[in-house]
Amino acid sequence: MGKKPRRPGLLERTAQLLDLPADAIANVPRVELVGDGELRIENHRGILAYGSQEIHVSGGIFLIKITGEKLEVRAMTGAELLITGRIGQITLG
Repeated sequence: MGKKPRRPGLLERTAQLLDLPADAIANVPRVELVGDGELRIENHRGILAYGSQEIHVSGGIFLIKITGEKLEVRAMTGAELLITGRIGQITLG
């Protein structure tokens, strides 16, 4: 069975209407990949699972799954998360 597509919330729709970045208004996660060795996630809600080959991060309305090799959380604050290693795949669920 397929999942129902996620509908944007009020704040996300407002951001789209005003042509503003959704991460600034709706507090949705912002994921930035630099090459295949560095991943920054802003507006995260914490780490759900952690291993050297797979890390699961709560993005509020999204589950962010990172898979790869030698993955490591290098820095974590309440607002930002930095993951390094050889990143093979990022999945939003």
